[in-house]
Amino acid sequence: RETDSNASCKPLPGAMATLARLQARSSFVGDQYYFRNRVVDEFRKKENDAAVKIQSWFRGCRIRAYIRYLHRVATIIQKCWRSYLGKKQYRHLVKLAHYTMKMNLYNAMAVKIQRRWRGYRIRKYCFNYYYLKDYLKAVSETNDAIREALEEFAEMKEREEKKANLEKEEKQRDYQARKMHYLLSTKQIPGIYNSPFRQAPDPWELRLQKAKPLTHPKPKVRQEYSASLSDWLACTSARSFPRSDILPPINKKCQGPFRDFNEVLEQRYKPLEPTLRVAEPINELKLAREEFKREECAQNIHSKMFFPFSSYHKKEKYTASMHSSSKYGFDSYGLKQFRSENPRKWICDKDFQTVLPSFYLFSKYGKLYSRAGQIV
Repeated sequence: RETDSNASCKPLPGAMATLARLQARSSFVGDQYYFRNRVVDEFRKKENDAAVKIQSWFRGCRIRAYIRYLHRVATIIQKCWRSYLGKKQYRHLVKLAHYTMKMNLYNAMAVKIQRRWRGYRIRKYCFNYYYLKDYLKAVSETNDAIREALEEFAEMKEREEKKANLEKEEKQRDYQARKMHYLLSTKQIPGIYNSPFRQAPDPWELRLQKAKPLTHPKPKVRQEYSASLSDWLACTSARSFPRSDILPPINKKCQGPFRDFNEVLEQRYKPLEPTLRVAEPINELKLAREEFKREECAQNIHSKMFFPFSSYHKKEKYTASMHSSSKYGFDSYGLKQFRSENPRKWICDKDFQTVLPSFYLFSKYGKLYSRAGQIV
């Protein structure tokens, strides 16, 4: 076995020559291999592009044929669906037209019934001759009653005014007669209203005889003020102390039991009168100075001093008021009239109209009827 393996491992002389030739031609074989592969790749690319083009054209034709088929099928479906919708809408329109015709017929019949009923109602109730005649008669009677009541009220007012004026004049004449009572004639001397050259005395003479002379009221004598016990002693009453009879006035000062009871009690319960030192506080001067300062602060509007002949106040910046410096605009209050009108803000050019009418009866009072009862 070892001999066989050694013999097989030894190269043959022909094989070595072939191997040498192959090694010598290895570079040429490699170049040819790469050249042929490149040519084959280029040809394969052209074939692939041609095959892709053929496949794309065939697939496009197939897809377009399928799309045409789908279009035909979709058109058939749409035709059927649209015909169904059209028939359905037509049936709806027919029903609506039939319903409209019936409603028009019913409305016409209802209008005819309403016309007959309203005509009957108007002829019977609203424009009934006898009813209107009775109504106008009642209105005229009511107007006559109101007119009579107003005339009576006016006459009553006139009578009351005349009566009041007569009473006032009579009082003035009576007062004048009492005031001129000294002009009454006596047995020896005739008065100015009883002249001997007249046939009959004047009516004022008779009035002076009946009137009483005017007496001036006596002036009331003021009594000297006497302090009562209830003014300065709150714990007592009128029943707490016995009352003494009023004695006749004495010029001299009464002493002992003859003095007035109120005066004795006033002297006994006389309130305490402290001295000036005790009555006034210790810090009176300090309080007076603080009060003076408070009055000065209340009276002064500006706390800064004003120098008329210097430029100290001119260096200060002007502080604008709130109305002139506001971002909402300058307020014209005080520059124009108090109530200025802005026509741009008007909603309507017409004046305001009253919504509710005035009361019918009182709106005619004093306008349609005179005091004599005649219509103006």
